[in-house]
Amino acid sequence: MRALVLIDFQRGFADARWGPRNNPGAEAAAARLLARWRAAGAPVFHIRHLSRDSSSPLAPGPGAAPIPVLAEAAGETVIEKHVNSAFIGTDLEVQLRVTGIASLAIAGLTTPHCVSTTVRMAANLGFDVVVAHDACAAFAANADASWRVASESDAHSVHCAALDHLHGEFARVTSAAAITP
Repeated sequence: MRALVLIDFQRGFADARWGPRNNPGAEAAAARLLARWRAAGAPVFHIRHLSRDSSSPLAPGPGAAPIPVLAEAAGETVIEKHVNSAFIGTDLEVQLRVTGIASLAIAGLTTPHCVSTTVRMAANLGFDVVVAHDACAAFAANADASWRVASESDAHSVHCAALDHLHGEFARVTSAAAITP
């Protein structure tokens, strides 16, 4: 059985302070995955980042709320986290193991941060992981980092590099349309 894990699809990521973002269709692709999982009666886990920094767009409050198209339905699990990995400080692994889930389909925000960290940890814990590249997105890298060259600050490049680092070692990266419950 494969569970769908939706990471940090929260209103706070619409805040302008994050900067330019790639893949404006990520939420729609994730919503199509969610519809397939719901139609199949397959398990869905919604992961929410609750920042401990009160000035963060993801601090508890309106920014921490899910975007409406990806809000949980009755019976779907919501896991709240305070760090990048959905496994640290949560009972996600226990819930997956107790229900016999060995395979995860992952989509979310942002590709190089919470998605990547969760995917890497899931693989290291022995889960089979597939990532929906078109149901994830990244923001441009910090433009004032002196060790970067300008072309690396592009949000799409950041997204692709993060996926490239995952594919083949920690997960299989494919389109949302190719992933089934």
